Amino acid sequence: MNQRKGARMSRLDTASERFHAALESLTKSAEPLAGSRDSASDAALRLAAVTEERDRLKARVAELEAEAKALTHVTHEIEGRLDGAIAEVRTALGH
Repeated sequence: MNQRKGARMSRLDTASERFHAALESLTKSAEPLAGSRDSASDAALRLAAVTEERDRLKARVAELEAEAKALTHVTHEIEGRLDGAIAEVRTALGH
């Protein structure tokens, strides 16, 4: 009976060692995946920040385009007034 008990313990020890070796191998294999998951999470956060910045810049560009259009209109209006004033001055001077 002692021999069977010893054989069972030996098989149990062997199985336990194999289990621990497999667990260690699995842990080592999973470490790079955990790092990849962290990198992917960081990349997703950076992408969200870049997307937010892009949207902010697009809105600012739209504001600047509207401002440029308004300034162009004002510039043309001023140009017309100056041309009229110059024409009046020339008329007054007899040129």
